[in-house]
Amino acid sequence: MIRTRSARCWTCTCSRAPRSSPGERQVDASSDRAAPPAEQTMNGMHVTLVSMPWAIFNRPSIQLGALKGFLCSRPDRVTVHTCHPYLRIAEAIGADAYRAVSESPWAGEALFSGLLFPGQAEQAEKLFRQELAGRQCPDYGELQATIREVTEQWLEELDLEGTTLLGFSVCFSQLLASLFAARLIKARYPDLPIVFGGSTCTAELGRSLVRVFTEIDFVITGEGEQALYGLVRFLAGRCAFPGRSVLGWDDPGRTGQGEGTPAAEIRDINSLPYPDFDDYFRELQEVSLPFIPVLPLEFSRGCWWNRCAFCNLNLQWHGYRYKNHARMLAELAHLKNRHQCLDFTFTDNALPLREAERFFLDMAGYGGDIFFFAEIRALKKMETWQIYRRGGLRSVQVGIEALSGSLLARMDKGVTVMDNVAAMKFAQAAGMELEGNLILEFPGSTGEEVRETLAVLALVLPFRPLKAAGFFLGHGSPVCCRPGDYGIRATFHHPANRRLFPARILEGLDLLIRSYRGDRGLQKRLWRPVRQQLRAWSEFHRRRDNPSLPPLSYRDGGDFLIIRQEVPGGATLHHRLRGLSRKIYLACEEPVSKKQLLHTFNRVKEEQLAAFLADLEEKRLLYSDAHSCLALAVRQH
Repeated sequence: MIRTRSARCWTCTCSRAPRSSPGERQVDASSDRAAPPAEQTMNGMHVTLVSMPWAIFNRPSIQLGALKGFLCSRPDRVTVHTCHPYLRIAEAIGADAYRAVSESPWAGEALFSGLLFPGQAEQAEKLFRQELAGRQCPDYGELQATIREVTEQWLEELDLEGTTLLGFSVCFSQLLASLFAARLIKARYPDLPIVFGGSTCTAELGRSLVRVFTEIDFVITGEGEQALYGLVRFLAGRCAFPGRSVLGWDDPGRTGQGEGTPAAEIRDINSLPYPDFDDYFRELQEVSLPFIPVLPLEFSRGCWWNRCAFCNLNLQWHGYRYKNHARMLAELAHLKNRHQCLDFTFTDNALPLREAERFFLDMAGYGGDIFFFAEIRALKKMETWQIYRRGGLRSVQVGIEALSGSLLARMDKGVTVMDNVAAMKFAQAAGMELEGNLILEFPGSTGEEVRETLAVLALVLPFRPLKAAGFFLGHGSPVCCRPGDYGIRATFHHPANRRLFPARILEGLDLLIRSYRGDRGLQKRLWRPVRQQLRAWSEFHRRRDNPSLPPLSYRDGGDFLIIRQEVPGGATLHHRLRGLSRKIYLACEEPVSKKQLLHTFNRVKEEQLAAFLADLEEKRLLYSDAHSCLALAVRQH
């Protein structure tokens, strides 16, 4: 049942010169960008910003919050309201169904594809069922009907008369939902300017969106704050057109001539105002969703590594910028006190190492119960993991991606297999939940790399399982930009997008996920055993009798160690290491070179040490590479 709400987002007044109806893109060569309708200059500047499904429903949009905070801090008279209709849809279809759809890269887009392009409904439904096979989820048609009803009711309550600009933040799985809402809004307010922006709106996709969809008047590529502010002021008649970072329907970019150059970025992001999430919390009071939100925090923009061959997550940024720890502590305190929430998630692709360590050191002395999630690169010291954990970091996503040395090098990850294995151990030892992906079927992978991966997987069985992530070709990634280096002979639209978009529409779009012709069939065959082993790894942990105990742990008796080891099949083994054997094993708590071990234990001959380490590795108590080794058991507390 859909609830009726009386509260409107907000109301204001303005006018704009008439334009062509949807589907009739017409360019007026005589249009004067420097002179928008005079009526707009007499009123304030009123902006509505929207985040559509399938944003994570239990948190406000960091994009909308940051943009509102920035616009409202400007000296001009700007009124901003943010809308989160994904809350209503989560309430209507149920939190579990929403979560299942949002976790798929294609299922949510498939639901809105059938609404936006009725002729694609049959193919979109097949994609939806394929994506959610094995998961309980409502019927495709029922979901679509509910989503349409909720969206239309939201728009009925949304009075946009007098709005200077309506903006959609378009990130993961939000493109078709935003296009559907934009089409409905244009039918009601044909003269209302609509802008798209967000991480999905790269220069190429932005140009193609403006060309293909008449509902979109402008696209902002790159960082949004200054470009959006400039566009709002232009529409209110207060400045000239803001430049190449904003593509417009009557702009050369519409015909593909504009560059869509990302906006000039704010150099010191410490100067940014705090994000404003007030509208999200007001909307939350109107729905029956029993949760306390997780609040997003932005420590940095971009990625300080930014070399991974498969990655296209940072196309909107140029360079890496971060806040200092003092600013981050102040922002955290402000959001915690204003919204009375204790769970936070960092939106960063990689935390700034030095400032993050200072931040968590200060948080460790706070004494409260604030918990964090963050995406990080593999930290190489156990001490750093412990500092992060004491400061409240409870769960992390680490960019593992591969467990083969040569494959990591070809991916340009900047880490070794030892780094990845150590990260998995250190997270467990520190009491953190580690999430990570293993990329399968990377172009050009060899049988030897698969065999190395399988061998390492057998050793990391005690740690939290990784998830299989089939390789996809991301537009703008190094692999996509240099396909020949990876044996890729041709690139083209992803098959899923062929199900989502009519052919005449798709041929004009430059979308972020592509497919390719190369060695895909070979890669699927090579990596099949790894998929099977990943499933067995997850099943091992699911069947464990006592998940509170680490599967591989030790207790120290002073001059001996007892190692407890769970193995597949339900058996539990125990190993006792005495005297020198104990000392050597403890010396391998963190990665240590074999040369250093020989130097430390100089009474042990090289062949004796090699035999001892080989025995430990055969028993899956230790991981070693050509130069160093790491004990895998964590101390039992």
